This record gives sequence, structure tokens and C-alpha cells, in this order.
Amino acid sequence: MKKIPVLLFSFSFCLIFLILDLPLLAFSPSGCEGDCLKCHSLSNQEVKNMLKEMKIPYTEILQIKLSPVKGLWEVSIDNQGRKGLFYVDFAKKYFLPGPVIEIKTGMNKTLEQMSTLRKVDFSKIPLKTPLILGNPTALQKVAVFTDPDCPYCGHLHREMDKIIKERKDVVFFIILFPLRFHKEAYWKSKSILCQKSLKMLEDAFAHKQIPKIDCDNKEVDENIKLAESLGITSTPTLVFMDGRVITGALPAHQIVGLLQGGK
Repeated sequence: MKKIPVLLFSFSFCLIFLILDLPLLAFSPSGCEGDCLKCHSLSNQEVKNMLKEMKIPYTEILQIKLSPVKGLWEVSIDNQGRKGLFYVDFAKKYFLPGPVIEIKTGMNKTLEQMSTLRKVDFSKIPLKTPLILGNPTALQKVAVFTDPDCPYCGHLHREMDKIIKERKDVVFFIILFPLRFHKEAYWKSKSILCQKSLKMLEDAFAHKQIPKIDCDNKEVDENIKLAESLGITSTPTLVFMDGRVITGALPAHQIVGLLQGGK
């Protein structure tokens, strides 16, 4: 009977070492915690199968990489000319459209990555518009395709105004691009350009009545053709000097972040 305590002690002693060894294995730098790619993978074919199940079969997969968030894949795609990205968990059970927001900085990491997917030749955009927000000779130039009847464009315009009050090295060249489903946007755009009036545009954003003016100005039609040639189909859309194209009413701090990212 005296052998039982000895056996129990030996068993307990071995168990302690077994337990102590487990964290060393789980958190070893050479294990999954050190390199997720050693334990996890996601192939193009697997993504294609997922998209097929979601009724999005005709999609080109541009890139698969680890996302800024551990445990997620970041998948960049081209869906018939429209680029985008989404996230897939390591278990391959969940599709997450984003966005991923970094808490500390407030930066939209999804949008940041999206800006690298789509680029145009900035030099092909003639910066002859009379609608300029900021110092025309500023080093940091941004072309902004906007619509006087687009509420999101009005919101972006106010955010741009905040930037030029703080930054003298940034200028926004405003290109009027009236969308077809905004029935009054075309004549408003033409009237604004006839008068070369930034205030008229700001009045339109504020839902104030602006005068209907006609003149021999073909700039609106040229802007529409320009947008089509660049693949721009919605407003507001910003084009940075390095060719990055971002659509949406971004907050001022995010625009500044994108400007700094392009340096």
C-alpha cells in the first residue's frame, strides 16, 4: 500500500512537466504563432469555389495575402473591371467584406489597400478647371471628380476645405462630372463653369438655388469623356498624383493619410 503515494507523486511530477511543455510548443516562434503561412493556406481555386457558391463566378483573383488582422486572409479581385477586396477567415468558413479600421489611427486599412489596386495616369488629367480649392502651385495635387447634386460630394468638399486650412502644400482641382441619374446636375455643372464660380458649387452642395446660365462651354462634356476614359463611373472620386483612385466621401484625416502614403 505504501507504493501508491510514490506512484501518485511520480505521475503528478510527470504531469507538471507535460503541462509546462505545452505552452512552449503552442507559442514557439517556429510554430504557427511565428509564421501563419506554415499552418494555413488559401489557394486561388479555393477562393474561386467560394465565389462560385456566392454567385460571383466571373471574377479574377489578383492577390491573396495575410490581412492586417491576424486570422484573416485578404483577397483582392477584379470583377469585370471593378476591383475590390474582401477577407476570409483561416477556417475558410466566413466571408468578410470589410472595412478594417485600425483603432489607434482610425485609418481604413481596407481603403488603404484598395488604393494600390487601381491606378490611372495622372498626367492624362488636364488640370485646367477654374474650380480650385487651395494654392494652385501646391506640390500635393489631387483631382476630384464631383457632382453638384451628389450629397456625398458636398460632404467631401467640406472635408477638403478643412485640409487646405491646415495644409498649404495641398491643392484640389475640382472636375465637374454630372451623373446621368441626377437630372439637374448637367445644367448646374455648366452654369457653374460658365461663371467659373466655386461659390456656386458650394451653394449647390448646400441645396441653395443657383442661376441657370448658358454659355459656349464644352468643359462638362469633356469631363464626362475624361471620366469614362479613366474608368471613373461614380462621385466623388479622388485621383492622387501617383495614380491611385479612391471613390467615396473620405474624412480629412484619411485623405491626409493617403497623401502621406504616396510620398
